[in-house]
Amino acid sequence: MKVSIIAAALLVSAAPVFAGDVVIHAGRLIDGVSKAPRGQVSILIHDDRIASVEQGFVDGPAGAQVIDLSNSTVLPGLIDCHDHITSTFDGGNPIAEAVTRTAFDDAFLSVGNAERTLMAGFTTVRDVGADPMVVIALKKAIAKGAVAGPRLFVAGPPLGPTGGHGDPANGFDPQLSHEGWTDWVIDGPDSARRAVRKLHRMGADLIKIMPSGGVLSIADDPNAQLMADDEIEAVVKTAHGLGMKVAAHAHGKQAIEHAAELGVDSIEHGSFADEQSYAILKKHGTYLVPTMLVAQTVVDVAKNHPEQLNPSSAAKALMVGPRIKANLSNAYKAGVKIAFGTDQGLAPHGTNAREFALMVDAGMTPIDAIMAATHNAADLIGDSKDIGAVAPGRYADIVAVSGDPLADVTELERVQFVMKAGKVYKQGGAAKP
Repeated sequence: MKVSIIAAALLVSAAPVFAGDVVIHAGRLIDGVSKAPRGQVSILIHDDRIASVEQGFVDGPAGAQVIDLSNSTVLPGLIDCHDHITSTFDGGNPIAEAVTRTAFDDAFLSVGNAERTLMAGFTTVRDVGADPMVVIALKKAIAKGAVAGPRLFVAGPPLGPTGGHGDPANGFDPQLSHEGWTDWVIDGPDSARRAVRKLHRMGADLIKIMPSGGVLSIADDPNAQLMADDEIEAVVKTAHGLGMKVAAHAHGKQAIEHAAELGVDSIEHGSFADEQSYAILKKHGTYLVPTMLVAQTVVDVAKNHPEQLNPSSAAKALMVGPRIKANLSNAYKAGVKIAFGTDQGLAPHGTNAREFALMVDAGMTPIDAIMAATHNAADLIGDSKDIGAVAPGRYADIVAVSGDPLADVTELERVQFVMKAGKVYKQGGAAKP
């Protein structure tokens, strides 16, 4: 009953109608394949896929619809690899909300979050922490066209140890219990394997783990490794055996290095990494997802409204936040692979593109920041055959901005055109009816 009610809350709009044959005339194309932009390009689309990309402006098949973006910069649909699309920060008391806000509240709010994210140009999102029934139902509703939103790759709830960053009971009366609080708390390799298999059975696409303490949780230390190596190893081997990737929330140096050595696919945040850490990440091909936007947002909240955070979180935010910028700068210089991720949920959904300016401010070039949200993000997710580039065979996920994001990366905060899988959702800066 509970699952059907939540799913029904998500079924609120009509199914998509594919475009048939469409030709987009792009004045400038950043294709996610090469770092060099191309001028005056035609993108030929049939239904939900790109058929070809041709130099010059061509008419395409007889009867094809022509979309004129000849005065715009066209890019692949953007990808956010670290989002919490069912999470909405409203400035309320986090302790009170933990015991008064339900999955049904999240389900209704997530519909708007998904639409705002899509309209901001993000056609694919990797969600790395949510109630599994809500986020999996949302993923299915979007795939069916019942809800407007980005294509979702979902982890469901993060897995972590008793008292760790993902333990919902942290900070409460030890005798207080809540249905579901212990479902995804893992202690020991057997517990870890069981949780991975359950999430796979439920329909999760990847696994998120919490090897280190965090910022927004109560009392745990971001520098401390809280998952044992055998627990991390059990998750990674089980997940990889099921074809699932593993994202590891890790702030502290030891947790970062151990998680990378044990085979996780990405390190989220990575705040206290150093040169030794970067060498390990490069050796194992591990991506860093730096999450600059959440770092800036939580520092702003800690300075101006610390009462809106969990006890101990404001002090941790002021310690960790500045480290994330320095870490991205150093990791980028060291040649670590970077994928775009915002950790949305604290900042408003639909403002994801603010991450680009923060990445550039940390030392990345605009084109490398864009590649992190296209080519690299698709590679990390494991779906480069479908997303991350304007190229034949890929989904027709296409966005456009008026100016040149290589000259001013904040142009990506003002997306004027959004197409996902051949369906236009936004044109001329306005939502398509």
